[in-house]
Amino acid sequence: MNLNQTRPMAALGLSLLLPLAAQSADWPQFRGPNRDGVWKETGILKTFPAEGLKIRWRVSVGPGWSSPVVAGGRVFLTDMRLDKPKAWERIHCFKESTGKLLWSRESELVYPEFAFNPEQGGGPAATLIVEAGKVYWQGRSGQVDCLDALSGKVIWEIHLDTKYEVGILSVRGSPLIEGNLLILVAGARPGGCVVALDKRTGKEVWKALDDPKSSSSPMIVVAGGKRQLIVWTGSSVTSLNPVTGETYWREMMVTSGNDSIPTPVVQKDRLLISGLMFELNADQPTAKVLWPESRAAAKRILSNTSTPLLQGDYVYSAKSSGELVCLEAGTGKQVWGTTNVTGLKFGASIHLTPNGEAVFLFTDEGNLIRAELTPQGYREISRVHLLKPTSILATRRLAWVPPVFANRCVFARNDEELVCAALAAKP
Repeated sequence: MNLNQTRPMAALGLSLLLPLAAQSADWPQFRGPNRDGVWKETGILKTFPAEGLKIRWRVSVGPGWSSPVVAGGRVFLTDMRLDKPKAWERIHCFKESTGKLLWSRESELVYPEFAFNPEQGGGPAATLIVEAGKVYWQGRSGQVDCLDALSGKVIWEIHLDTKYEVGILSVRGSPLIEGNLLILVAGARPGGCVVALDKRTGKEVWKALDDPKSSSSPMIVVAGGKRQLIVWTGSSVTSLNPVTGETYWREMMVTSGNDSIPTPVVQKDRLLISGLMFELNADQPTAKVLWPESRAAAKRILSNTSTPLLQGDYVYSAKSSGELVCLEAGTGKQVWGTTNVTGLKFGASIHLTPNGEAVFLFTDEGNLIRAELTPQGYREISRVHLLKPTSILATRRLAWVPPVFANRCVFARNDEELVCAALAAKP
């Protein structure tokens, strides 16, 4: 169902037809243009105004764990509409400059009784992806859509749960585009933990792994002379050939879906999966674990809410307790830690987005911080409150969803609203 459709302008249509790489100021997929969480724009505020950031617009939205994406003058976001006993997953398209709703599409799904509890449900988890004028989306229970980005019209739609066993509300990882393939971590059985579709038609090209579901999103790395698809599932870290689904290497380990949330990060020959560091072989597609010695979850999970930052010879990461730490990338040895970023509590999160010589930190308290992170320590430059925490954990409210940065603005969402705030150094 399409609501509030408007006729697209020719210039906007042209911009949406450009490939991801051309929209360097946009943020068209999970963790940005290169899927590495790095924001490369210049002309950004060095310190925040005492009165707070200028809010360009804010719009009401429903519950969801997904981040917004920004492409071609538009902002796309998924959320949930609940009218017990019914529930609908929705895709919204807003005008980037004003927040005006341009179109919206919703799909009804089976929503079990337990999920109407906000602490158990939460809405869509996978962040959609926009490429070449199309929006690709993966719902919580196996629906996959390709939509026209300008109009919201369905180009193709499939339901993985008609072919595979897909757990209700179990799909969480954000889709990835590799060439003509749309790659999904669906946790489908049998043998469809990872599924690759032809992005032009929705037809299945390959499937791989009989592993249980995961909350982590896949990542492409180039090492050993090969492009490797790195997938952190509920029972392994696996490198696949993204063209065929063939396994290159595999490290077995069991991780709960509540812990396997961070995205793999890579720098040169180092691959970090939360708190587990691999060394990638330069000559062939293999890898070995560098640290820690123990594979116990408590030893290899730095944070179950935030993805670490790998810079040079150091790792910067939140810990699940709320502490921010710096580790030696080669050994895992802690260099320093600080408790000055967010409160010390279970469920704390600190999302790290490097920009130039500084890093933007977004905390579970809804605060945006600009700071310098170096081996010498943490130096906070400026802090502002951006968004009200709404995600429920016991008696507390938290802001867990990573914000995105595009066109000198920050876009952040909770279960009630989507906010766009200006970060340009000059109006």
